[in-house]
Formats: sequence, C-alpha cells, structure tokens
Amino acid sequence: MIHNKINIITLGCAKNLVDSEVLMKQLDGSGFRIVHDSEDFDAKTVLINTCGFINDAKQESIDTILKFARAKKDGRIHSLYVFGCLSERYMTELNKEIPEVDHWFGVNDFRRILVALGGKYRKELYGDRVLTTPSHYAYLKISEGCDRLCSFCAIPLIRGKQKSKTIREIITEAKLLETKGVKELILIAQDLTAYGTDIYGKQTLPELLDKLTDIKGIQWIRLHYAYPAGFPVKILDMMASKKQICKYIDLPFQHISDKVLSKMHRGINRSGILDLIRNIRDIVPGVAIRTTLLVGHPGEGEKEFSDLRRFVEEQEFERLGVFKYSEEEGTFSARNYKDNVPEVVKDKRLNEIMELQRQISLKINERKIGNIYNILIDSHEGKFAIGRTEYDSPEIDTEVLVYDPNSKLSPGQFYSVRIKSAENYDLYGVLSESD
Repeated sequence: MIHNKINIITLGCAKNLVDSEVLMKQLDGSGFRIVHDSEDFDAKTVLINTCGFINDAKQESIDTILKFARAKKDGRIHSLYVFGCLSERYMTELNKEIPEVDHWFGVNDFRRILVALGGKYRKELYGDRVLTTPSHYAYLKISEGCDRLCSFCAIPLIRGKQKSKTIREIITEAKLLETKGVKELILIAQDLTAYGTDIYGKQTLPELLDKLTDIKGIQWIRLHYAYPAGFPVKILDMMASKKQICKYIDLPFQHISDKVLSKMHRGINRSGILDLIRNIRDIVPGVAIRTTLLVGHPGEGEKEFSDLRRFVEEQEFERLGVFKYSEEEGTFSARNYKDNVPEVVKDKRLNEIMELQRQISLKINERKIGNIYNILIDSHEGKFAIGRTEYDSPEIDTEVLVYDPNSKLSPGQFYSVRIKSAENYDLYGVLSESD
C-alpha cells in the first residue's frame, strides 16, 4: 500500500545524501509529499537509503531497518522500502532476514523505485534536487564509483567503476544550485583526483574548477575526497590564486608506513606523501589539510603504528579523522590477510591518535586568537550564531561561535569575525567592527 507522504531516511556519507536529494525531487515531481529523516510516523511510507562502508555503518543501517520493520508490524507505517549500498551488497541475505521490507533496491535503481512507489522518472528534472542542507551550501557529486584497488575498500564492489559526469552536466547543476541560493559548493566523489579520466582520457578537475569559478553567485568551492596518488598539482596554483576555491583539501592518506601502504595498495609511499604535503603547503600558504587515517590494518604492528603516530605529531594536520580497520568480505585484504590486530588494540590506537589530534587542534586554534576571518553563518544556537571559516567543512570541522544574543547575523551571509578564544574544536568570536 503506497501513501502520498514519504519519509526518506539517509544514512552514511554526503554522496548518499545527494542520491536522496535527487530521488526526493523526482518523487516531488510525481506528486508525493516528502519529509527527510523524520522521527515521527505520520508518513506511512518509509524509504531508507543505507550505508555499507564498514561494520559500524552497516550495523547502523540494519538497526534503522529493524526499527521501521517493527513500526510496520505495529501498524505505525504501512510500507517499507530499502535501497543504497547495504541493500546493493546484501540484498538476498537481507530479504530472507527482514521480510517486513516490501522491496529492496540497489544503488542505481532510482527509476525502479519510482515505479514501485507509483511515480515515474521525469527527464526534465535531471540535475535538480531537493536540498536537505541549509540553502546556502550543497554537496556536488562529480563522479560515481571508483577505479582504485585499495585492498581494504569495498566501495568499487558496491558502486562499480568510475563514472564521471561531464563538465557541462556539472556546470548546469551548479548553476541550478546557485539559483536556489547556494553560495558554497562542496565537490565530492569517491576519487576527486581521477575526475574525467574515464570520459576525457585525462584528469580534468582543473578545467572543471576553472569553469565553476566563473559562476557569479558561488563564493566558496571546497574539495573533498581527493586521492593522494597522482594528485593533480595544477589545482594548487588555482587554489592559491582564485579566491572562490577554499584553501582546504581533503586527502585521505590512511597511513605512512611503507609496509602498510603497500599492503593497502595505495599506489603511493611515505616519500610521495611527504613530498605532496610539502608541495601543498609551499604553494598554498595557510592551507588546511584534512586527512583520514586507518588503524589496525593487517601488517600494522607496534613499529608501524609508532610511525603513524610520529607522522601525525610532525605534520600537525589541521583536520583529522580515524577509522578502525573493518574486514570487508570480497576485498583483497579480506581474501589475503588475516585480521590479526585485536579490536581492543584497534580501539587503543584510534583513541591515541584522536587524543593527539585533540591537542594539535587546540594548539592550531589558539594561534587564531586575535585574527579576523571571513565567516559563513550556518545556524543559530542559543545566544550564538554558528559559522565556519573557509578552512572548515560543515558537520565535521571546527565551528566559530559568534556572540549574537539578538540573532542579527543571518544564516547564509558572510561576516568579518575576530577570534577571542579557542577550545579543542571550537572558536569563539565577535564581529570585528564591534571589537
């Protein structure tokens, strides 16, 4: 039984969020009323977009499906549909275990989902979507899938080979987002570095950035998920010279030990990583580098972890996240290596790196006290307007809390703010003219 109001639940990364937003626009075009991540049960049809990246993410997806399966049993909802990465990978097993789900779909089944819900795909809505983020920023997915062969990663098994959008398609979408009031574009892909190689025969990120910076209303362009091996150094000159491109780059290095990097099939060694970091910081002074590390991969002994810890100490990354190795069936690591680092050791190593990064983050933030930054306001909380510098991505990085008891600062607007104090992951400031 299909009902006119549909609740779409999105789990996982920003790439999943974009998928949900595209589907929401298509459903809206078919006359459905859409809510996103609603906690109540007034929408009697629920559609869950799942994540299948690592064990914790898979468990969250399963727990969410079971929650709504119980709601269906209890009569609080009438229809339950599931799609996305977890569903793509484990559809047969899940169908047997959770019969309450009316239908399971994969990651590329938008048209089939629409038909199952009683709608139809509308070509005229291609490139359009319903934004679930604040209206002044949006994620812009420039490609799907990945051609890399990282030994620990299941994404190519789920999402397939890289499929880049054309520059023309991306520019059309970006201009459409600009008309919705978007001022910040956050470029995402499984592998930003390789953008265009499948359709243009070469890395085409520099050409894309050049055209995106011509869109008048877009004031910030942020780069997420660039791959270190074969990084297109040309974009660094653009980052240094074009004010629209944020001095911010997300590069998941994963490790620094040559032994572990080799086992991970990362295509780059310690020397290459250190050279790349030096290059970035030399060409783009003041750049914020965000990286992700993976602890507990097979082959990571105490020496290799010590190397990783020293790497973090020496480089003082502005932003850093850590994952524990999760054995993913079908990957090279799962087939060829024994998962021989105990979970308790993985937890200890993760906590050590995060505690070290907490201290580094505080040191970096304290250096900003007294400086004036251009801040984009995202929201209000109590007596504070919450914003970010160009060195910070939403949801994951440092926030700037600007004292604003009368809510005079508007979300989506830029303001000059002087930093007055700092905590580990927060900065506090006042409008520079009122200082």
